[in-house]
Amino acid sequence: MDALILSRWQFAITTVYHFLFVPVTLGLSIFVALLETCYVRTKRPAWKETSRKLVRFFGTLFIINFSMGVVTGIVQEFHFGMNWSEYSRFMGDIFGAPLALEALTAFFLESTFLGIWIFGWDKLSERLHCICIWIVAFASNLSAFWILVANSFMQHPVGFVIRNGRAEMTDFFALVTNPYVIGEYTHTLFSAIATAGFLVMAVSAWKVLHDEASRRAFTQTLKAGAVFMLFGLFATMGSGHLQAQYIAQVNPMKLSSVEALWETEDPAPFAIVADIDEDAHKNNFELTVPGAFSFMLYNTPSGAVPGINQIQKDYSDKYGPDEYRPDVTGLFWSFRIMIALGGLMILLGLAAAYFGFTNRPLACPYFLKALPWLLPLPYLANSVGWYVAEAGRQPWIVFGLQKTSDAVSPNLTGADVWLTMAGFTLLYLVLAIAALWVAMRFIKKTHISFEEGRNA
Repeated sequence: MDALILSRWQFAITTVYHFLFVPVTLGLSIFVALLETCYVRTKRPAWKETSRKLVRFFGTLFIINFSMGVVTGIVQEFHFGMNWSEYSRFMGDIFGAPLALEALTAFFLESTFLGIWIFGWDKLSERLHCICIWIVAFASNLSAFWILVANSFMQHPVGFVIRNGRAEMTDFFALVTNPYVIGEYTHTLFSAIATAGFLVMAVSAWKVLHDEASRRAFTQTLKAGAVFMLFGLFATMGSGHLQAQYIAQVNPMKLSSVEALWETEDPAPFAIVADIDEDAHKNNFELTVPGAFSFMLYNTPSGAVPGINQIQKDYSDKYGPDEYRPDVTGLFWSFRIMIALGGLMILLGLAAAYFGFTNRPLACPYFLKALPWLLPLPYLANSVGWYVAEAGRQPWIVFGLQKTSDAVSPNLTGADVWLTMAGFTLLYLVLAIAALWVAMRFIKKTHISFEEGRNA
């Protein structure tokens, strides 16, 4: 393989691995902040102590996840110089600004107050300690905002001018208020809440089933995690719908590729399944819902949606002869996997909420046994969703401005990338196993009884 393909694989592996930890960091910080708020406000002595222990329990899981996210995120920045120096040269003036603000206004704030929160138990007042974790939650999500500001420019460039062969920023406010940011950020935030809720739900299910002393406490977090996850899922669906309507305006190729819509149709159907022939630029077979795609975009069962082949012709006229069709098969099935996983998670969340709120968590032990094994579901949904977001703009690394093939570092060889990719992947595997072992050991060893003072 050449350096371009290998560099794309290396960055994809690094990004997917990093993105395993990012959503949990964003969502779990909010959950822990809400949990500590309940601890501060409760007036019942027994639940006061129990809720404090639960805050520290899920706070520890947050710290483990946060540490892994930091380590994997730092490595990504080296890729810009090592593998994608032409991208850095072209985009540095714009990408560097939100990246610097992410460090200055978010990461430093997050790290500082997380340290105060970790070591501030019994040293700060309850309210002040609670404020610290809320600052951590705010900073974590502010960090994501700045990263997505940079990414949104790559999806839909605004506030710039091309000068001396580089994209230079002319309007920082336009960069921050890019309409693409709103949909991408809210979709990321709500999916993070759903991911953290599922994690809380899965851990609570295991504790209810295997730790009799902690059963009452974790029955409460079982239903809390289910409600948190369901809120995130439904909000994710809403933000995703609005984002799809916006993408139809600024990147119709991505949206039509997600639906494998080769020819312009009015009304456009939604394909449930399809046998996609990318060489012939058509579907050999498809099972569709008539008019559903048009309804998704226009809120009416009619409306023309441009097909992939028409957009390909338009782009060739606008940008010059080239292949502008992305990985249609991968996008089509990734989107449907994401939707299917979201539907399954809603069913699991409703079931967990039912057993939790009826105070019958052991009514279906097989369900509790299954939940921890199903924990990969939100992670898989996040990964395929991120693939749709990033692969959908190919062959562009910055849409309409720079192609991915022009962004790779010159003089970079396949052997160079193979060596670093193998090393990083192996190191990541070791780190993942270590983090999982530490988290599982902590979960198994920590017991939280309802009665005050019986924490082992």
